[in-house]
Amino acid sequence: MKGQENRIRLLDVLRGFAIIGTLGTNIWLFAQPGNIMTVFSNANWWESLDSFLQAFLSVFVNGKFLSLLTIMFGIGLELKYRKAVREGLPWIRLYLWTMFLLFLDGLLHFIFVFEYDVLMSYAITGMIVAFIIRYREEMMKKTMIVSAIIHLTGVMLLSIAWFFLIKEASFLNEMARISQETSNLYSSQSYWQQVQFRIRDFWGLRVEAILIIFMNITLYILGIRLFRAGAFSNNENGQRLRKKLMIYGLGIGIPLNLLTLVPGGYFDIASRYIFAPVLALGYIGLFAWVLKIRIAPWLINRFESIGKTALSCYILQNIVASIIFYGWGTGVAPLSSAYTVIVYWILITIVMMISAELFIKYLGRGPLEYLWRKLSYSPFKK
Repeated sequence: MKGQENRIRLLDVLRGFAIIGTLGTNIWLFAQPGNIMTVFSNANWWESLDSFLQAFLSVFVNGKFLSLLTIMFGIGLELKYRKAVREGLPWIRLYLWTMFLLFLDGLLHFIFVFEYDVLMSYAITGMIVAFIIRYREEMMKKTMIVSAIIHLTGVMLLSIAWFFLIKEASFLNEMARISQETSNLYSSQSYWQQVQFRIRDFWGLRVEAILIIFMNITLYILGIRLFRAGAFSNNENGQRLRKKLMIYGLGIGIPLNLLTLVPGGYFDIASRYIFAPVLALGYIGLFAWVLKIRIAPWLINRFESIGKTALSCYILQNIVASIIFYGWGTGVAPLSSAYTVIVYWILITIVMMISAELFIKYLGRGPLEYLWRKLSYSPFKK
C-alpha cells in the first residue's frame, strides 16, 4: 500500500488536463459574457466553419472536464482520508475545516474574479462525502446510485423544461435582454460594478453550483471507488481497468455527446450533465494509455506541473482571462470568432504552464496549495 500512497503521476497529469479543459469551456463565457447559450446550444453548427469548430469543441470539451475535475476531487478526498487515518488525525473535523477553507476560497473567487466558480460547490460536496466515505463499500455504492438517480431525474425534468422554453419567444427575448445587459457590464463598466453585480445577484449566479451537487456526490464516490478498485495502481489489474475505461468511456461517450449536434436543443442539457461524465471516464483511460506509450512527453510534463498546482492555476487562468476580456482590462470581449477564442485559450494555457513550472521550482507546489495545506493541517498537528 505504501507505493500507492506516494504521488501518482497519472493523477497529476489528469488534473492538469482537467484544468486546461475547464478553461476550454469557461473561455467562451469570458469571450461572450452573459451569453450562456454559447455553452448550452450548438444550433446551426453546419452554417459556417467557425460554428462547426465551436460545436466540435463543445462535443469534446463542454462539461467533460468539469466531470473529470470532479472525479479527481473525489480521488483527492480518498487520499486525504487515508492520510488522516494513517496519521491518527480527527477525520471529520479535519476535512470539514479543509472544506470550509475551500468554500471561502471559492466565495472570494466568485466575488472578485469569476461568477461561474465551481469551488464552492466542491466544498459543499466534500462536506457531505466526508461522512459517506466512512460507510461500508455496499452502502457507498447504494448512496452513489441514489444520488445518480436524483441527478438524472433532475436533468431529465430540466431538459424537458428547457426544450419548451427555447421555443418561447418571450423567454428568448428575456434571455437576449439579460445577455445584452451582462455583456455591457463586462465590456464597458468598472471592475467594482462587476463585483457589485456578483454580490447583488448571488443566488441567481449560483444556480448551476447548487444544481450539480448530486452529480458531484455521484462522481466523488465514483472517483473513490475507482481508486479503491485499483484503477490507478501500476499493476496488471490497474492496466486492465484503465483499458476498460478508455474503450467503454470513449466508445459510448463520443456517440452520446455527438447527440448535442442534433438540431432542436433536445440534448443540450443532457450532454453537459449526463453524457459528459461518460466521456470523462474515457479520458482517464486515454491519458493512462498516452502516458504508458510516452506520446508527447514534453507536453505531458507540462500537464503534470499544472496538475500539481491545480488550485493556483485554476484561479490564475480566470484572473488572466478577466484581464484580457473584460472592459477594465484590455477589453477584448465580446468576441465571436472561434479561431481567436482558441488562440487566447492556448495563450492562457501557456501562461499556466510557465507559472506552474515557476511555482514548483520556488515553492515545491502552487502558492494556494502551500497556503491551503498549511492552514488545513496546522490546527490538528500534535
